[in-house]
This record gives sequence, structure tokens and C-alpha cells, in this order.
Amino acid sequence: MGAPLKGIRVVAMEQYMSAPYCTMLLADAGAEVIKIEQPKRGDPRRGIGPFATDSEGNKTSGGFMAYNRNKKSVTLDLQKPEGRRVLFDLARVADVVVENLRPGVVEKLRTGYEEMRRVNPRLIYAAISGFGRSGGPYRQRPAFDIVVEAMSGIMNIVGFEDREPITTLYGMPDIYSGLVAAYGITLALLQRGVTGEGQFLDISMYDSMISLNERSVVTHSFTGEVPSRGREKFAAPRAAFKARDGYVALSCPTDDMWARLARLMGREELITDPATATGPARAERAESFLRPLIEEWLADKSREEATQLLLAGGVPAGPVQTAEDLFHCPQVAERGMLLEIQDEVGRSWKIARTPVRGSAMPEPNTSRPPRLGEHNEEILIGLLGYDAARLDELRSVGAI
Repeated sequence: MGAPLKGIRVVAMEQYMSAPYCTMLLADAGAEVIKIEQPKRGDPRRGIGPFATDSEGNKTSGGFMAYNRNKKSVTLDLQKPEGRRVLFDLARVADVVVENLRPGVVEKLRTGYEEMRRVNPRLIYAAISGFGRSGGPYRQRPAFDIVVEAMSGIMNIVGFEDREPITTLYGMPDIYSGLVAAYGITLALLQRGVTGEGQFLDISMYDSMISLNERSVVTHSFTGEVPSRGREKFAAPRAAFKARDGYVALSCPTDDMWARLARLMGREELITDPATATGPARAERAESFLRPLIEEWLADKSREEATQLLLAGGVPAGPVQTAEDLFHCPQVAERGMLLEIQDEVGRSWKIARTPVRGSAMPEPNTSRPPRLGEHNEEILIGLLGYDAARLDELRSVGAI
């Protein structure tokens, strides 16, 4: 059986992370992704590191490679009417359009869903933005990852109680919003198979982060409390603890798991001690009592030794790993989670694989990210049927 999205064509007016990650997921699943980029400049992530430079001075951007494998690049200046006409010709033969342009840009250019659906009623148009396109007082605000992490309440619960809020994973709101968009596109394709009609998908990074912060929402709804950073109120231990050669993360969300840990440490009396018998009681003493106790027990054990003891005793645990550790992890190797991708000059690099797997799905392709405008002729001549004279005309006015 072929790739699940084979035969689906995606036109991507994308930049930076959220939409490129979305379309990379679709490309990994077999979709043909045509990435629209500004002539000469391209996606700004082409200029974002980390960089690797070869002996001849060729520069490869890890920031671009991470989100743009298995795609085709077409350069179009959408400020020019000639460029917009090419875009609408692409929309006519596309199944999906994905864009994450600045608020107001598609309205100004008249390249939004309402205009595109007139040339292709079956088109699924996914717009990823900071606060959504279809309403709300913030809809015109620009947003980067840190902004929506802050506003969604996630930053309020990350970090230490006596210090300022901190961010989580770099670009996490973009990655998660891209994943949400890919999920929405898949649902819309299934719907279209029934109705024959396309639709507009309004993906908000703010909405996505609020949905990810569901525990804070439900806690406030049920208790009226405002969860804050640095202190868990309902269950403990739940943290990373220092072992001989690093840290081990463990969690005891239930009293029976705490009982298993207490037995492992030879402290059975703590199972029934009122000061440690319940989750809230342990949470109250998480730093003052539990951390010193657990770290004393771990002091002579390596991360691996501690992990094996904890797992054998029925306590969920794992070592705190670095990026380097991932490159040597047998689980990562067995699952093939690091794909080997070549750059433009033939050097190989390892990047993270799409996590979705299926027994009837092939492995994702590993085509390198495209050079800027590499597929202009393939798409404009081979797909749209333009002739060489038309391409010359487009070049002469700077549309491609």
C-alpha cells in the first residue's frame, strides 16, 4: 500500500515554523508539497542556524532543513499581479492551501480563502495565525512562540516558584499548532470525500496552547485555584532527582506507586505516616523532605542503575537525557527516530522523524530540502502547462 496522502497536492504560502512543520508532516505522509517562497530571499528560516559550512563555503541551514524535507520550491512575488495569477493557477489544481503569513497580508493581496474557493470549491484552506482569523479582538496581532506561551497560561506554570516565568521548548507552540493544522487538514479531506466541498480551517496558536494547558483550565474550573509554577499541590514526588552521574525523572501520581518507592528505599513506615501517606501531604513536603530523602538513596547509583531499580519496583522512571544521549539511545535507534537527510552538497545530517507510524504505511521519504526556486520549471511548465515564453515574461517582471 502506498503513502496515505499520495495524490494530494498542497500549496504552501509558508515561512518560519508552524506552517512548514504542518506541510512537512503532510509531505512525509506522501503529499506533494509546493512551497511558495519570495524570489531571492526565500523563507526567512534559510538564514537561521545552526549552520554548517563546507570547504568551498557552501552554507547549510539546520533551521531550514529541520522543517522542509520532501518539498518542492517555487518562487513567486505575490506583491505582483503576475505572481498572484500563478498562485491562483496553482490553487485550481491543488487539494490544500496552507499559509501562516502576517495578519492582514492575504486580505491585502486578496489571496485568502474566499478568493481561492471561487476557482476551486473543493479547496481546503488552512490558515495558521497567532490568534485566529475569524474573530476576536486580538486577531490582527502578530505572535511568536513566547507570546502565546505567555498568554495561554503555560509560562505561568513553568519554572521555579521564586523566579520569573520561563519558556518551554523553543518553538513548541509553532510545532504543536502545525500538528493541529495537519490533523485538521486530514479531517477536512475525509469530510470532502463525503460532501465534495472544501472548507476554511482557522488554526490559532493561542487556541492550541490553551488546549495543551487543559490541566490548569480544569483545575481552576473545579477548585477556583490558579495553578502556579514550581509547586505541585496534588501529587509527589514528581520531579528529576540527582543520581551519581546525572538526573533521573520519576513520578508517583498515586499512593500505591508511592508505596512501591518507599519500599525500594527501605522506608516502609512512610507509607502510612500522615505526613507522606497522601498526594497533597507529600506535595507539601516535596522539596523539604522528599527530595533530600530520594537523592540520598540515589547518591551511589548511576542513572541507568537507578532507572532499572525503579522500573523493576513498579515506579515509572527514566534518565534525563541530552541531545547527545538521543544519538546513542538504543530505543531511538531501534525505532529509527533519527532520519538521515542529505543537504544540497551531499553531506548527511540526522533530524527527527515524523512520529506517526502504521503497519500499512511506508517509511517517510528522505528527500533533501529544496534549493530556492529549484522546481519553478517543473511546476510551472510540467504542472501548469506554461511555455518557455511565459516563464521568460514572469522573470522579466520579477514575478518569479
